[in-house]
Amino acid sequence: SDGASGAMFVAMLGTLTAVGMVMRFLGTGFGGFETALILLILAGRAFGPRFGFLLGATVMLGSSLLWGGVGPWLPFQVFAAGWVGAGAGLIPGRRRVAGARGPWPELAMLAVYGVLASYVFGLLMNVWFWPFAVGSDTSISYDAEAGVGTNLVRFLSYSLVTSTLTWDTVRAITTAVGILLIGRPVLAALRRSALARQG
Repeated sequence: SDGASGAMFVAMLGTLTAVGMVMRFLGTGFGGFETALILLILAGRAFGPRFGFLLGATVMLGSSLLWGGVGPWLPFQVFAAGWVGAGAGLIPGRRRVAGARGPWPELAMLAVYGVLASYVFGLLMNVWFWPFAVGSDTSISYDAEAGVGTNLVRFLSYSLVTSTLTWDTVRAITTAVGILLIGRPVLAALRRSALARQG
């Protein structure tokens, strides 16, 4: 929409989408090991919430279409990943945190965000199948006649025993360690690209 800046935005989005698709292919399906969130968080931080949301959505959609992961869970994956990327761009204090004290306070903050985002991602992914997953006669089943509070407690209990303590925890550890290991050079490279796009 704005000439060269728009073209560079789309080019960067396409390039990072391809990288994210490869990262997702290499990490997904192995006990919650999900490396794509690392890229979404770093890119969302460098380019802002709009870019982060679009990157998360395109990585999930593209990788699912390419490797056959299409199903009723896909819309939840698209929006959950988009919100993870957008949330990294919405964290305040970009210049202050990355200032004279070096990059480590910012990386620590992003690692903490990565842990929280990993658990929220898992909760959002559980929404699509929880009402149908365990039948209707258990203490963690969806109850259409119960109130919102009761069903929320049941949903959180279901998530705790099925994914939070296992898959989501592995995802949280992977994301936090990945951000701390590669965050500094990747964030610096992405920010240089962001500056070039703005110039």
